Amino acid sequence: MADSGTDDAKPVLTRVMLKISGEALMGDQGFGLHPPTVERIASEVRSVQEMGVEVCMVIGGGNIFRGLQGSAQGMERTTADYMGMLATVMNALAMQSALEAQGLHTRVISAIPMDQVCEPYIRRRAVRHLEKKRIVIFAAGTGNPYFTTDTAAALRANEMSCEAILMGKNGVDGVYDKDPGVHDDAVRYDRVTYDEVLQKHLKVMDASAIALARENDLPIIVFSLDAPGGFRSILAGEGVCTRVEG
Repeated sequence: MADSGTDDAKPVLTRVMLKISGEALMGDQGFGLHPPTVERIASEVRSVQEMGVEVCMVIGGGNIFRGLQGSAQGMERTTADYMGMLATVMNALAMQSALEAQGLHTRVISAIPMDQVCEPYIRRRAVRHLEKKRIVIFAAGTGNPYFTTDTAAALRANEMSCEAILMGKNGVDGVYDKDPGVHDDAVRYDRVTYDEVLQKHLKVMDASAIALARENDLPIIVFSLDAPGGFRSILAGEGVCTRVEG
C-alpha cells in the first residue's frame, strides 16, 4: 500500500490506461500466473481507484504464450498471434478475479467475442463502465494478428479518452539509454520525446504504439511496478518515472 504521504493526495490524472506485461504476473516463476503477484497488482489498482481515478487495463500474454515466438518456431504467424490473444484473456480473467476479491467492480471486454466469459468490445459501453467507476480490462489485443498488446493499449487509451498510458515495468523505474541490468553506467531519462524513442530504439512500446500515441498527443509514463504504492505515487504526482511526450 502507499505510504501515508499520499493518502489524501489529489490525483493529477482522472482517467488512465495501465499497461502491464504478462510476465509481470509470473512473480519469480518462469511461466504462468503467480496468484500473490496478481493480488499485489490488484491492490495497487484498488489504491488508485480509491483516489477517484478511472482505470482501464491491458495485460500482455507472454507469461502463457507469445505469438512471435510461436511463429519463430515454425507455427503459422496468424494462428500463433490468435493463441497469444487467448492468453491475454486468461490473464484478464485472473486479474478480474483478484480485483473483485478486493471488492471492486470490473468488466473484461474482449476484442474477440466470447460471450460466456466476457463482454464484446463496444466503445460506448466501455466508456459507460468507466464512468460508473468500474475497472475495465481489455483483452485479446486489437482482435487482429500482427498487432501487439502495446498497440492495443494505445488504441484503447485513445478510444477511452485516457489522459495517459502508464507502463508498469518490472525491474526498471523508467526509460534508460541502455539496459541497466547489464550496464552500470545506464542513465535514466526523466523525459524523452516520441521521436527520440523511435530514433534511439528505446524499449518503451513498439513502434506502432509510439506512433499512435504521438499522433494523438497521448503521454506515456513508464514506472516500476515493483515498489509497493508505486502506481498510486505516480497518480499523486510523486514517484520516479519517465514521461514520453511530444
